[in-house]
Amino acid sequence: MLTFLGVVVVVVGFIARIHPLLVVAAAALVTSLSAGMSLVEGISALGKAFNDNRYVSLVWLVLPVIGLLERSGLQERARALISRVKTATAGRILLAYFVVRQLSAALGLTSLGGHAQMVRPLIAPMAEGAAENRHGPLPDRTRWRIRASAAAADNVALFFGEDIFLAVASILIIKAFLEQNGILLEPLQLSIWAIPTAVLALLIHGTRLLLLDRRIHRELARAGAGKAAE
Repeated sequence: MLTFLGVVVVVVGFIARIHPLLVVAAAALVTSLSAGMSLVEGISALGKAFNDNRYVSLVWLVLPVIGLLERSGLQERARALISRVKTATAGRILLAYFVVRQLSAALGLTSLGGHAQMVRPLIAPMAEGAAENRHGPLPDRTRWRIRASAAAADNVALFFGEDIFLAVASILIIKAFLEQNGILLEPLQLSIWAIPTAVLALLIHGTRLLLLDRRIHRELARAGAGKAAE
């Protein structure tokens, strides 16, 4: 029964509105002491549990960090930085990110990019900043189009790039599906044949990204003509 003293500490600590981290640490130490462990053994057990499950903690650490960076003006800083590069356009920025994202995915580094950690806080604001630097204030329609193109660049690059890497779930799924239909292939063969597909994806979607600049120009020209007619 004494081992449940940790639960009492948690309840009392939350009622008293003490810092949650201190409450949890105190509850863990009280539980270990009531179980007959020494103070050093209790701290060692707490440290071992944290170390064994640190990948869970990293998720909850990264998300607040991204939120704090955005609150502190990360997007505004990204726009200001890219506005100094005169040759930058929305399409060129997204194409550069597409290439980096596809190459990193081909090497198995699929976590280097992503919507939450790269597209929303950095890539999309940089593309918007480049468009604003060339055309001035953007209407909402154009702004949402750039954001959608940034998200699509991440999706397409990751989808066609990760199949080049051997130890990825999609390769194993394809291999299992082919085996069910009597086609025996090694993962290396699937990886090699994924390279032409990735190259075609780069050429096709890269062209679409470069044509995005022309589309933005046409949209803003029509919007300007409409305002002049009014």
